[in-house]
Amino acid sequence: MPFLDSLEPGQDATIISFETEKLPLKLIEMGCLPGNKVCLLHKAPFNCPLYLEIDGCHMAIRKDVAALIEIEHN
Repeated sequence: MPFLDSLEPGQDATIISFETEKLPLKLIEMGCLPGNKVCLLHKAPFNCPLYLEIDGCHMAIRKDVAALIEIEHN
């Protein structure tokens, strides 16, 4: 399965799973949950951070954190 860090700008996906103990609690509180839709809006230079829209919330996360989130392309 692909991970969130593999998305290209403009692509949508659905979050499938993630390693709970490694993902910051703040992301979970902001809607980074299995079943929610995610869209990559922009990649900063050197691909870090990634600017995302998850369940209506806009957030920036590091590429290494995005690599922990398993997705399914829509």
